[in-house]
Amino acid sequence: MNCARLIPAFALSVAVLTLPAHAQDKGSLHPKPLPALAHPNDPHLAAKQLFGRELAPAKLAPSSIGFYAKGCLAGAQELPIDGPYWQVMRLSRNRNWGNPALVAFLEKLAAKAHKLGWPGLLIGDMSQPRGGPMFTGHASHQIGLDADIWLTPMPNRTLTRMERENMSAVQMVRKDRLDIDPRVWTPEHLKVIRAAAEAPQVERIFVNAAIKKALCREATGNRQWLSKIRPMYGHDYHFHIRIKCPANSAGCEPQTPPDHNEHCSAKDLAYWFSDAVLHPRPPKVPPKPKPPLTLADLPSACRTVLHAH
Repeated sequence: MNCARLIPAFALSVAVLTLPAHAQDKGSLHPKPLPALAHPNDPHLAAKQLFGRELAPAKLAPSSIGFYAKGCLAGAQELPIDGPYWQVMRLSRNRNWGNPALVAFLEKLAAKAHKLGWPGLLIGDMSQPRGGPMFTGHASHQIGLDADIWLTPMPNRTLTRMERENMSAVQMVRKDRLDIDPRVWTPEHLKVIRAAAEAPQVERIFVNAAIKKALCREATGNRQWLSKIRPMYGHDYHFHIRIKCPANSAGCEPQTPPDHNEHCSAKDLAYWFSDAVLHPRPPKVPPKPKPPLTLADLPSACRTVLHAH
């Protein structure tokens, strides 16, 4: 394998690419603690203000509670920031927590990807210590079963704290947004995504539509795993893994299982390459923003998670 092809010269630059995602925002070497809430029991208070202030997991039995975009996480496990075949990015966010089932899966995936020729995984956001809504970047990632994996291969050294906060992932999508950028896309990218999708515990993998298009074009052999790969806004530089509700999480609401269709036809992808998506125009009348989730909007067990010692 030609590792030089896997790591373009600009892939490890600390200069931030112009990408529209919160996940690419720089972190901080010295994050400031959030001020105490004046009225933490206000029923109208956004739940993200509560869960975003919790720095440690709830000491309860591990359980993912609620749905991926409306729930919380008990007994979270921290993914070590350095492993044999992975490194965690944006440490200042404190989002390298998950259900133990997710942590175990990521560790196994990193080892498998390395055997396939990928240097190692750069892990982006997972969940907060107690899950729940986040201040920025995600509607999901609330119950410890979602993880973002950068499509930039891990370098053959340990990244510094500053690099983890400032380094950008590589933009994988061509400037016209119609396909992947052939200067940076490699066969190894397909191998890593396929390895994740073929795992039985994986329910969905979200990527940019251009990446889905490339996977459909290049996949050979058994292509059933493509049914789990779904286009999603953003995701130009990472893929988002979502695993199934674990057996230890009775309160977890499952995602609709994937069908057995590849979703690779021009009709399947037409919406994502339409002018309305590629070149969105601001509406004449801006829609009213959705009110943020409150603690009352989440499963009742999340109150216990929030207040557990």
